[in-house]
Amino acid sequence: MRLRIALLALLSLLAGSCGSTEVRVLRLATTTSTADSGLLDAILPDFEEQHHARVDVVAVGTGQAIELGEAGDADVILVHARAKEEAFVAEGHGTARFDVMYNDFIIVGPSGDPAGIAGITLAADALAAIAAAEATFASRGDDSGTHTKELALWEAAGVTIPAGAAWYKSLGQTMGETLTFADEAGAYTLTDRATFLAQQANLPSLRVMVGGASIEQNADPALFNPYGVIPVSPDKGGIDEELSRQFVDWLTSLETQEQIQAFGRDQFGQPLFYPDSQAWRNR
Repeated sequence: MRLRIALLALLSLLAGSCGSTEVRVLRLATTTSTADSGLLDAILPDFEEQHHARVDVVAVGTGQAIELGEAGDADVILVHARAKEEAFVAEGHGTARFDVMYNDFIIVGPSGDPAGIAGITLAADALAAIAAAEATFASRGDDSGTHTKELALWEAAGVTIPAGAAWYKSLGQTMGETLTFADEAGAYTLTDRATFLAQQANLPSLRVMVGGASIEQNADPALFNPYGVIPVSPDKGGIDEELSRQFVDWLTSLETQEQIQAFGRDQFGQPLFYPDSQAWRNR
């Protein structure tokens, strides 16, 4: 009888233990650069192990990631279009925005450089030269953070692209796909440096034209590229508020920021992203 009672107690303990190890799921909507660069693959396993969770990543343009948050189809968004992020929070879709990291944008193009922009300091001046030469330009055309920046730079350049201009290719594609198109078509494009460096081995025809070899050599402040993380408002319903908070705390922690700083440094001689959370700045 005592053996039976002991076995029943053990089975009850095991059942309780199994229930407590249920894997929680965090829905992360993010920009393609965090995925295409390999950053998320490098750092997310640490969060998943610490919190016994699975992160389901949807990597799309920033505009689409924000729409997923607005619809309540994501628990957290990690994006890079500051004005849109602040509007997302102001309109009640997100609880608060937290600084995470930054890198920069660059203009890349064919080694022959038909518009003669190599070495130009300001991106707006380079785009004006591309438009004047009607040299092929590949735009993501997808309401991403990169596309948003591109449109702002055309405006700063004083360039209105004529409807149907043959030299301007609006692709509606990810950064990786846009870079591949630019490489094959001999086109210029605006890209975040991280994605370009991560994929450069497969882009033999493209060279950095504006922005220099590293962020330290990029003298155009308009090309600064900050990333923010925002928990989606629990008012949306179905939001895992606790796991979202834990994810933000983890992502902005000093330990994870150190992982971000190290990512890509050995392979490319420079980090692909630079940590910028409050914890990092206060260290």
